Amino acid sequence: MHYLFDLIKGAMIGIANIIPGVSGGTMAVSLGIYDKMIYSITHLFKNWKMSLKILVPLLLGAGIGIVGFTYVIEFLLANYTLTTAMAFIGMILGGLPILFRSLGKSLKDNQEHLSLVHILLFVIFFAIVVVLPMLQGSEASLTAFELNAGSLIKLFLVGVITAATMVIPGISGSLVLMILGYYYGVLNTITVFLSALRNWDTAILFDTFFLLFVFGIGVLLGIFLISKAIEFLFQHYSSYTYAAILGLVIASPFAIIYNTHALGDLHASMAWLYVIAGLVLMVLGYIATYRLGEKE
Repeated sequence: MHYLFDLIKGAMIGIANIIPGVSGGTMAVSLGIYDKMIYSITHLFKNWKMSLKILVPLLLGAGIGIVGFTYVIEFLLANYTLTTAMAFIGMILGGLPILFRSLGKSLKDNQEHLSLVHILLFVIFFAIVVVLPMLQGSEASLTAFELNAGSLIKLFLVGVITAATMVIPGISGSLVLMILGYYYGVLNTITVFLSALRNWDTAILFDTFFLLFVFGIGVLLGIFLISKAIEFLFQHYSSYTYAAILGLVIASPFAIIYNTHALGDLHASMAWLYVIAGLVLMVLGYIATYRLGEKE
């Protein structure tokens, strides 16, 4: 049953990573598995049995979430933007009680008091998440990548950068991809790969698989490098790290609403229905995330 819960959590993290403005790291924090996930990544070679026991169901779930919900998320964001955004905001906010308790425990264990430094870190990282969506450019490639040396180098480097932001709570890897101008290119490469797999078009299947494989190698390297840095911060500056993460997480709803243009649904004829459905899903999302997090 524990592996099933981790599989579900992994799927939620995977889905979060493909939605611009939603952070997979934030979802991991909200689900109460962030510390465990970081520790497993950084100790993969030292304690591989324990690490794989934790990471395999999470990675499998994330893969299922990304592949299985790519089309679903595109449909929901296109047709029910506000309702979908509110559901994810509820999921993210459901992790706040656990995060506040973690900060309090860290302060107590280190015999510290809430200081000006904690507040400044919170404000700075809150501001980063609020400003980041505003940097998004209007131009983004709508076509899939083609198999050539330039695309492979770009995808590897973008994978490293994106993965680093995926691990950091509050920073959306998809949003960073969008700012860099590669979000739709990567997303369309995934959909082309899935279409080729469904039709068993071996030529396109090979090209897109190789492109996504190189991107995946960059992602894995980025995750490993940033996880090492985050583990160091948790070990030596835990309360300050929690204060910064709180700023990132609390600012996330703004990034989601702004980046998805969800408030545009308020001008629709069925706006009241979208809002009511969104509020119901927000409460359910809050409860689901809180319960899953409490199990940790």
